[in-house]
Amino acid sequence: MEQMTAATNDKKVLVTGASGGIGKAVALAVAAAGYYVICHYNKNKNKAEDVLAAIKQNGGDGELIQFDISDREDCRTKLSALTEKYGALWGIVNNAGITKDNTFVALSGDDWDSVVHTNLDSFYNVLQPLVLPIASRRNKRGGRIITIASVSGVMGNRGQTNYSASKAGIIGATKALAVELASRAITVNCIAPGVIETDMINGAPLDIILESIPMKRVGKPEEVAALAVFLLSEQAGYITRQVISVNGGIV
Repeated sequence: MEQMTAATNDKKVLVTGASGGIGKAVALAVAAAGYYVICHYNKNKNKAEDVLAAIKQNGGDGELIQFDISDREDCRTKLSALTEKYGALWGIVNNAGITKDNTFVALSGDDWDSVVHTNLDSFYNVLQPLVLPIASRRNKRGGRIITIASVSGVMGNRGQTNYSASKAGIIGATKALAVELASRAITVNCIAPGVIETDMINGAPLDIILESIPMKRVGKPEEVAALAVFLLSEQAGYITRQVISVNGGIV
């Protein structure tokens, strides 16, 4: 993990969905590594404020930003204002998303649309307004884009056809964008978490789930966050177009 330095702290990183779960762990770890963290939330302002308070209590710095990842105009307005304020960001961790699980035969059209459009459209809605300023930087080429997919997007998961479709789409989009931006020294990678200890697994049949995990445990959000910090670093400059799983050995 990078040590906090003035030079690193000049680099600003947006973390979407920073109000809880994996996003919270990523925001805290990125701040601890010395980056200025812009913590995104949509509705959970109190939780986002708690994350920012923890960042500052630990000696880091950052701020909050609110927008709806499924609302293209809201994203463009807020993120364009962010770019006008700071210029090009160093990094983006596109983490926010939703789930509405059910077997495919019982899946409503609304549940399909809301999950697929929210999760997959957020790739465009969040990244598109920010990529051009990063790619256009003069004499400061480089940047880091990280998307958060899921083991569901890599191998599919029962009861998550809509979620799996959205995350598989993110994986494909990530790989395509990586090719477009490689010549500008901008890396674009995807982290695919497995079963992670967050609110998303509350009520899940863990006894059954653990049978498919060679390590026989669920992962910690901090284990996902540690990878995000590395992928944001200068040392990760030759790693791009990759999907890296954090899943305890699921294949």
